[in-house]
Amino acid sequence: MCLRGRTENIVKKASLLVSVMILAAALSGCGNEDKGSGTGHQYNAVLCGNPSSLDPQFADDPSSNTVIKNLYSGLVSVDKSGNIALCNAESYSVSSDGTAYTFTLRDDNFWFFDKNSDDVIEEDEYFPVTADDYVFALRRVLDPKMKSPYARDFSCVKGAKLIERGLIEPSEAEIYAPAENTLVIVLEKPNTEFLYLMSTPAAYPCNEEFFNSTKGRYGLDDKSVMSNGAFFVRQWFYDPYGSNNILYMKRNDADWSETFDIYPALLSFSIERNEEDIRARFKAEETECFTTQNSSPYNPKKYIVEGSSAATLGFIFNPEDKYFSNENMRKAIAVGVDREKLAKELNSALEPAYGILPPAVRLSGRSYRELVSDRSFDLFDRADAQSCFEQGMSEVGAESLEGVKVLVCGGTADTAALHVLMQDWQSIFGSYIGIDEVTEEEYYSRIESGDYNIALYPLKGRLGYGASVIEQFESVPCLKYAAYSEEPTAPLRECADTNALVEAYTDAERGIINGYGFVPVFYRKSYLIASDDNEQIYYDPFMEAVDFRLALNFS
Repeated sequence: MCLRGRTENIVKKASLLVSVMILAAALSGCGNEDKGSGTGHQYNAVLCGNPSSLDPQFADDPSSNTVIKNLYSGLVSVDKSGNIALCNAESYSVSSDGTAYTFTLRDDNFWFFDKNSDDVIEEDEYFPVTADDYVFALRRVLDPKMKSPYARDFSCVKGAKLIERGLIEPSEAEIYAPAENTLVIVLEKPNTEFLYLMSTPAAYPCNEEFFNSTKGRYGLDDKSVMSNGAFFVRQWFYDPYGSNNILYMKRNDADWSETFDIYPALLSFSIERNEEDIRARFKAEETECFTTQNSSPYNPKKYIVEGSSAATLGFIFNPEDKYFSNENMRKAIAVGVDREKLAKELNSALEPAYGILPPAVRLSGRSYRELVSDRSFDLFDRADAQSCFEQGMSEVGAESLEGVKVLVCGGTADTAALHVLMQDWQSIFGSYIGIDEVTEEEYYSRIESGDYNIALYPLKGRLGYGASVIEQFESVPCLKYAAYSEEPTAPLRECADTNALVEAYTDAERGIINGYGFVPVFYRKSYLIASDDNEQIYYDPFMEAVDFRLALNFS
């Protein structure tokens, strides 16, 4: 790679950058730079499974997301309070009609690729990130050949729907770079959450020249990625049949400015096959944090235990089932869930869910559930449940339920609480419904084949905004019949202000709940567990990504 369009200011910084990198390398070799401040630490972290790809426009598994979060950076980011903050953008403006966004880029964000692997920044190894890099990245997301999981999220861009239908090329999307430091994106209609979308990995830059140089291997090995973020990949080794699999990252001092400080010096990820192995490493103090759905073994007085409710567990029904293809039978289940009684039986990982969107979904820096209480969605009515059940059984021509069970993925929920619900149903319906708890592999196999009556389904968006959750009712086959319209997210992507968006989310939730195809039962937490000498390790429960950029360690 070569320097392109380097300004006089960048030339002046070159020698200083080299000095900074040499100093950082020397300090990292000696351990912590400053134990008192918590900076300069080498984090021993862990990934559950090998990253599938480090291509931010394509990857969406937790291991990939964690590495990508620390490898790249975007124009804007979301701070710990859930508010939009400037990152690689110096500023942005929005047109008066709310459809055109203009971003002005900072001049101190650089690509870095350590060609000779000597950890020293040389003049042919770094160059500025430009607006063209964002144009190329976003057009890749919209390209049907790319099959990006984020294409639907960016369908609000003008031209995106025509691209999806094959009527125009991705290069014709209204995403422009009128200057090296200026990016313009035009939307079909105003979208209140567009800035949040621009904070996600799909909107991280991608350099076309480097992308083409990898000859189809972009993001697949340590020689096919370069960094514009906090760390760069120094080594990535994975043998599916061996051990000692690692992904090693060093602080990227080519990406520096007076505005942002990156506190750790190194990230050393071991790549483990399952959570059992990860827990063993944590117990042996060989890793400093991990993520899990089960925090019960870890005392908050001894460890950092941070949980966030990002999934909604709800009942879905087999549309071909003898009993639950009938609407009255589904309604009987929907109005027969006494969540107040359930609340008394739940562990700390679960709380009763009356709505579709979990508390971790944020809007304007606040939990959506703080803005809209889900209690208005409560359908519980014992008499109505009994009446619907009797009418439904008459309509399907049955006198009693035979062999009906709720399919549950092992470890998804506390089955003790479900047994309480089953007993309540028996008293309401006069029929017993059992629980069939199976492995994760068998669970999803049976969902796909339609081998179930009722299933407790974990609903979670890929991203932390409401449309990503509701979108599952458009894209996941077992949820499609539960949608109240063919495209329930359409109104959510066309809201000009927060008030309109709140109303649209509320309508979407109510439409799904009143259709009796998905019955919310629990909100489920996922957790970050860390040793108590750490601070400022951040966890995104939707992408399941751990952010170490501001992490401090005081061991």
